[in-house]
Amino acid sequence: MAADRPEIDVETLARLRGADSPPVVLDVREPRELAVCALEDALHIPMGEVPARLGELPADREIVVMCHHGVRSWQVTQFLRHQGFDNVRNLAGGIDAWAARVDPSLPRY
Repeated sequence: MAADRPEIDVETLARLRGADSPPVVLDVREPRELAVCALEDALHIPMGEVPARLGELPADREIVVMCHHGVRSWQVTQFLRHQGFDNVRNLAGGIDAWAARVDPSLPRY
């Protein structure tokens, strides 16, 4: 369970996305950032909207929260853990690390 590992690196997430039961990737960046680059199949809820949209998050699956560099997503990860979501982790380095180390075809900004 993610309770003992609140952070995940991009390489591990890339492997898990190919699993039978992949984690839900929650992208908390703003719409203007999504226009630059985004991960396919990610759930997009801007950071400021997360408290009002908790009902959209699955309680029965692992959630990996991401943003641009991992700062906003860390804050959302901690917020979700305080709301009772035990199986949630922050994506270290955010989409910038993903673009640098997993998918260099994504634009970096």
